[in-house]
Amino acid sequence: MIPLFQPALRHGLLGLTRLLVGARASWEGSAPVDVPRIYFANHTSHLDTLAVMAALPAKLRARTHPVAALDYWGGSALRRAVAVGCLNALLVDRTGKATAEVMDAMAAVLESGQSLILFPEGTRGDGTVAPFKSGLYHLSQRVPEAELVPVFIENLHRVMPKGMPLLVPLICTMRFGAPLQGIEGEDKAAFLGRARDALVSLSRPAPQSNTQANTQSASQPASQPFDQRTTR
Repeated sequence: MIPLFQPALRHGLLGLTRLLVGARASWEGSAPVDVPRIYFANHTSHLDTLAVMAALPAKLRARTHPVAALDYWGGSALRRAVAVGCLNALLVDRTGKATAEVMDAMAAVLESGQSLILFPEGTRGDGTVAPFKSGLYHLSQRVPEAELVPVFIENLHRVMPKGMPLLVPLICTMRFGAPLQGIEGEDKAAFLGRARDALVSLSRPAPQSNTQANTQSASQPASQPFDQRTTR
């Protein structure tokens, strides 16, 4: 893809995503600040990456790299161009053949002060959150200073469910929760269970009073930063 056209395509893809699914951001325990983060989200459709990226403010989006499956997003020249050229994605081999190289690449992004988007279930589901794979644990051990922020993607499994070729336009919300705090001596199983619980807890909307206080558009004052429609 000619680099000249990448910004236009990126803008068009993100705009189309917002048109089709809304991609509304609800910050329910964290703020949209520029620090190294691992945004870990549930995985329900091929639109998940686009939806989370569309929900992030432009400044954060520019410094955030979705971790995407090489076998799908690298499967054609067009998909690779969209993933790498437009979404700044880090394509990884999920067969397990290059585990060390994958971990090194992800750690390098975080150590440079930027952020990642991970889908720790490892594959798309039907709306329920499956047990997490171990990659999130190992990455958190490798770069402990990176914040771990759960992101629950609401409704997107109904827009483009697994196995369905057609889109059903619905309003989808990305719920950004509080960073997961480290616990000294915690083993892998306990960590992954706790991380999954933090994500699942976001499937239930915040109390009405908090939701109202946290809902604002990008044009509203910066004094209410915790929930906003995406800054384009």
